[in-house]
Amino acid sequence: MSETKSDPGSVSFGYEDVTPDEKTARVGAVFSNVARKYDMMNDAMSGGMHRLWKDRFVRRVRPRAGEAILDMAGGTGDIAFRLARSGAAVTVSDINQDMLDVGVERAMERGIDGLVWSCQNAETLAFPDRSFDAYTIAFGIRNVTRIDVALAEAYRVLKRGGRFFCLEFSTTEWPGFAEAYDAYSHHMVPRLGQLIAGDADSYRYLVESIRRFPPMKQFQTMIGTAGFKHTKVEPILGGLVAIHSGWKV
Repeated sequence: MSETKSDPGSVSFGYEDVTPDEKTARVGAVFSNVARKYDMMNDAMSGGMHRLWKDRFVRRVRPRAGEAILDMAGGTGDIAFRLARSGAAVTVSDINQDMLDVGVERAMERGIDGLVWSCQNAETLAFPDRSFDAYTIAFGIRNVTRIDVALAEAYRVLKRGGRFFCLEFSTTEWPGFAEAYDAYSHHMVPRLGQLIAGDADSYRYLVESIRRFPPMKQFQTMIGTAGFKHTKVEPILGGLVAIHSGWKV
């Protein structure tokens, strides 16, 4: 399902249409609720495949030593830890401080130093123009209140020649698999959320947010509208997950 709404002043929160301020607050509450169990739930929901998707995503980014990379909605650090192996200077940003706190703890446990952790709203970044060589966002863009504004901010903070990479759930186009996954996600994911995190409602929202996110080609168009060139979408599992990219030229 796309982001089409009857009220032009509303945005989607799962299957509900709410005010922008209400969405921001409610999304914040969701991630504060699930922060401590977020990574465990990712393993349970995807059968561990999210790790392979993230590895593939970072290979596409091709981080290099000395580069400045902004990992937006970086939360618990999964993407940042992978990026940092290259020697890149990585700034991890997230609107939710609870998620960042978990990420800082995980970095300390792994002995990973040098990351910068910064609480930021993707729509109103505090960084100067042309600050970064690359901007990454994994499984976060669909939770942003105004996606077009966040894309414009990504474009602003990138240097000329900078690259944008987004890993996000979409809708698989494989016949049969789409129906099976739809049934699994709507019925099993909230149950797993209740069992593992004690929170079915937050995971019900996360499933619904995937359904309301624009289809792959529509989102690719939005990236181009923000100013990015050479946009590309790489479907995984028929589009269940997709890697989106674009360049600031």
